[in-house]
Amino acid sequence: MKPLLKFLTTVLLLCIPLVLVAHEISDADQEILSKGGLFAYILVGAKHMVTGYDHLLFLTGVIFYLSSFKDIVRFITVFTIGHSITLISATYLGIKADEHLVDAVIALSVLYKGFENLGGFEKWFKVKSPNLLLMVFIFGLIHGFGLSTRLQSFDMGTGQFLAKIISFNVGVELGQIIALIPIVFIITRWQTRKSYEAFYKAVNTYLVVAGIFLFVFQMLEYFRYNF
Repeated sequence: MKPLLKFLTTVLLLCIPLVLVAHEISDADQEILSKGGLFAYILVGAKHMVTGYDHLLFLTGVIFYLSSFKDIVRFITVFTIGHSITLISATYLGIKADEHLVDAVIALSVLYKGFENLGGFEKWFKVKSPNLLLMVFIFGLIHGFGLSTRLQSFDMGTGQFLAKIISFNVGVELGQIIALIPIVFIITRWQTRKSYEAFYKAVNTYLVVAGIFLFVFQMLEYFRYNF
């Protein structure tokens, strides 16, 4: 089992550069939005979330912490409300920030969730971890701001501006559902296996490593483009 987990972790690490490219705004997406209507914004929003490695890594960490499908729905709903608030409001009001700095904070949310799942707060700081539902909502707001920076990178024109933002957000929600179905299935099915503890530690350790890697990557990109 351990060789399999090491293999999976290695594959995930090797895939990070490819996913980073997939997560970027592309000329093809701009062309789809320019030629299509509101449905095009739904399509691009869904595509962006499916390739949204940072968002999905964080949600994977959240799902690991939960034990029932009801809790999974509740926490994902809170996350969705959080990122919908900032995605819609920040885009509509034209509030911007450097995308690399925002993504660096999102990377820290991935690191945070893996660290928490491994009992980091109790082991290292001798305190209970913060209220998870509140933290999921706060991180949802941050993730939504990251999605807003991506959407504002497009030329959206002036017509149906709010409708385009909402359509993109709808697409994000659909993409989130599509991406989470296999993740929830794998985690919940693995919970019944004897190897689950090893699987749990391996994946959450990966979340910590991935969070650190993504944070460093985004900060290097920030300094590369700004200094």
